[in-house]
Amino acid sequence: MRTANPALNEQVFMAIPYYGENAMTVNGTVTRTGVLLGVCALTAVWTWHMTTAAGQMVGLWVMGGVIGGLITAMVTVFNKKLAPITGPIYAALEGLALGAISAAFEMLYPGIAITAIGLTFGVLAVMLVAYRTGLVRATEKFKLGVVAATGGIFLFYLVALILGFFKISVPLIHGTGTFGILFSLFVVGVAALNLVLDFDLIEQGAATGAPKYMEWYAAFGLMVTLVWLYLEILRLLARLQERNR
Repeated sequence: MRTANPALNEQVFMAIPYYGENAMTVNGTVTRTGVLLGVCALTAVWTWHMTTAAGQMVGLWVMGGVIGGLITAMVTVFNKKLAPITGPIYAALEGLALGAISAAFEMLYPGIAITAIGLTFGVLAVMLVAYRTGLVRATEKFKLGVVAATGGIFLFYLVALILGFFKISVPLIHGTGTFGILFSLFVVGVAALNLVLDFDLIEQGAATGAPKYMEWYAAFGLMVTLVWLYLEILRLLARLQERNR
């Protein structure tokens, strides 16, 4: 079994014994995911209002959210039993960053934030239906392809980040041309396909009887994918609006 999400992979569940009635369930994971989304929304609303009131993105909160979220995510991955605590902390920190970033985009392109949110949850719903109906199956070849594509994207982003320090811009990431938009569509598609892998791993965790705290951990892993998907959709919409100006 494979997943491109570092928080959710088969090793997570294979090493955990069956916990019977106190085991992880799919419904429990859905509930925990809802809690994390709610926490993320609360902090996002706060930094949204701070950014719109200031007239510019509140950089300190963005950096704190991004760096703090990364550290919290790493702690969660390496100590899964802390997920009931670190999961909500991660969601709150990501909300701080997402709220400010979304508000900054909103000031440039009115209406973009609510559209990106709607599309993110729309993609989530579509991929869940496709997975549950068997329209999209998490076969080994499918997983290998998604993992390879995801790894390639993040490697490309890393190279672009390094080049950015030397003031070298990568058109595929920053440009609004045809190739830039196609690349953005490709990344959104790969992020969406990662949801299928996450659904599959969550089901397997429930099937193997993982302990109850793994519901929080699985919800955290799904949040990682959703945050990525939202940011990529936001970037794609901004490119499309900028091109039409």
